[in-house]
Amino acid sequence: MQLKSGLRLQSVTCDTQVIVVRGSGEVDLRCGGQPLVPAGGAVDKVAPAAGFDSGTLMGKRYGDEESGLEILCTKPGAGSLSVGDVALPEKGAKALPSSD
Repeated sequence: MQLKSGLRLQSVTCDTQVIVVRGSGEVDLRCGGQPLVPAGGAVDKVAPAAGFDSGTLMGKRYGDEESGLEILCTKPGAGSLSVGDVALPEKGAKALPSSD
């Protein structure tokens, strides 16, 4: 799927919905082991694949540092995000410099 910033996507395996924050180009972005589809359309739900069922959390960012891909979860679900078969980890908060 061709990604660009601001693109809204939804899962076909659960209720997960995401927005692409950073990243562009052809990326095999999946949720629950199945490719994500553009948000807003009707989909026939299938169960998440084994190993891709750890869930997504609303308001959390997921990403890949090497490719610069960053995804924001806008609706949680049972499927987990991945690029191909590689899971996308949740991004942690950046440490702020000390004010000393």
